[in-house]
Amino acid sequence: MKILVIGGGGREHAIIMKLSESSRVEKLYCTPGNGGISRYAQCYDVKATDIDGVVALARELAVDMVVVAPDDPLVMGMVDALEAEGIPAFGPNKAAAIIEGSKAFSKELMKKYHIPTAEYEIFDNSEAAIAYLKEKNSYPAVIKADGLALGKGVIIAQSENEAVEAVRSMIDGRQFGESSARVVIEEYLTGPEVSVLSFTDGKTLVPMISSMDHKRALDGDKGLNTGGMGTIAPNPCYTEEIAKECMEKIFIPTMNAMNTEGRTFKGCLYFGLMITPKGPKVIEYNCRFGDPETQVVLPLLDSDLCDIFEAVCKGTLSETPIKWKTGACACVIMASGGYPQSYPKGLPISGLDDMGQTDGAFVYHAGTAFKDGKFLTNGGRVLGVTSAGDTLEYALDKAYKAVGNISFDNAHYRKDIGKRALNS
Repeated sequence: MKILVIGGGGREHAIIMKLSESSRVEKLYCTPGNGGISRYAQCYDVKATDIDGVVALARELAVDMVVVAPDDPLVMGMVDALEAEGIPAFGPNKAAAIIEGSKAFSKELMKKYHIPTAEYEIFDNSEAAIAYLKEKNSYPAVIKADGLALGKGVIIAQSENEAVEAVRSMIDGRQFGESSARVVIEEYLTGPEVSVLSFTDGKTLVPMISSMDHKRALDGDKGLNTGGMGTIAPNPCYTEEIAKECMEKIFIPTMNAMNTEGRTFKGCLYFGLMITPKGPKVIEYNCRFGDPETQVVLPLLDSDLCDIFEAVCKGTLSETPIKWKTGACACVIMASGGYPQSYPKGLPISGLDDMGQTDGAFVYHAGTAFKDGKFLTNGGRVLGVTSAGDTLEYALDKAYKAVGNISFDNAHYRKDIGKRALNS
């Protein structure tokens, strides 16, 4: 099979490296890709959001399948455009991708179908939102932009002043463009967070191994929120008992709800969960593989990813066995100094071989370029250094040893990834 993957980050690199293990995959393409991806797939310079450009490229390359990985093109309807041309595509269509594209839609869906989530209200008027905050007078309060905001559209306000400022900057100031014309104000939930990705063809849903993300930039969960500074899998807070409860009360009901709404979801459905004192609740849905969760989940997959993608497209997931390896996996993100704010690009990276790898780890490239035989930094999150092992402790030890082999000026990474899990 010839497969085209859309996107250019660590998640796409992890998908491509897993697909490259399949005996069924003859050729891998990626657009726009990055430095590390270019060593495993032929890269093209078409933007991930250029629907017409991607359809034309898929036709020109005569691919057998397109994997649409990022949220933007899914929400814009890239899968619909590819399928209209008779090109099989892994990922939800536009009608189903709204589960991530609109927080308001997903909250209303959960309310309607009794799927456990935080209490909330939706506003498109700042004065009404502020009146609600004053009436509730409960902090911290969670304020979310309704639409896509590159994972940055959530503010946890610790006081009324912070909450009012967040509402005004989102609704009145359009902080995230039209994505924040509406906001969702939610109660603040407490408990450990768990990410669970799942494969679904709309009839069958198969959860993947659970994971734990580390969102804050600095050790001890301090500093600014980021796209994720590291992950571990499995998440020790996600017991068999909780997994069973999630399947019965959240996963299957969500799949069925989307079917009932005429929005059948086919692809990777991501559940962001909080294990509260009152049981698991949904914090958010994503319509695609998480980043950097994918980087620790896919190395533990013991089945052919190409077979699974094809089964989801064809609606035959129930007939496709999905097996997992035992043990654990850990990913440490090496970021540019200054991330998630401003940072330089174009710094040379040392310690990588010709394939962009190093001993004892999978190195997933998130923000790199490959020029004149050298890897250079080209983004905020630069590399996801990932190792698997029999135990989490061993996997973390291997990942941090590999991080020690790699360097670029002012590289920043957290030194406490997985610590919370080891102590739980």
